[in-house]
Amino acid sequence: MFRKVSLALAATLIMAGAAWADPIEGNWKTQAGDTAAISGSGSFSITLKSGKYAGKTIGSLKATGDNKYAGSITDPANDKTYSGKATLAGTSLKMSGCVLGGLICKSQTWHRL
Repeated sequence: MFRKVSLALAATLIMAGAAWADPIEGNWKTQAGDTAAISGSGSFSITLKSGKYAGKTIGSLKATGDNKYAGSITDPANDKTYSGKATLAGTSLKMSGCVLGGLICKSQTWHRL
């Protein structure tokens, strides 16, 4: 009985730890100076809140562990969607979008508001 309870507690703590390790939700200042909101749990949606493209959803990311995320990023200027990655380090979020299997990439750093 004690072993089953211990395993259940350990599994709960591991899942809770993963959720606490990935605090990407919130408002971010983009490199262009616009505000982007990241929301969700498990799958995170990125929506621009200010600027020329306000209201436009520009990405979808999922946590991959160690404050890293992967998914897709859309350039709001041309509506092209790229393979996207993000890495969270304190109050900075490094975003990148790539084509051709990561051969050509563009990146920028966002800051938490």
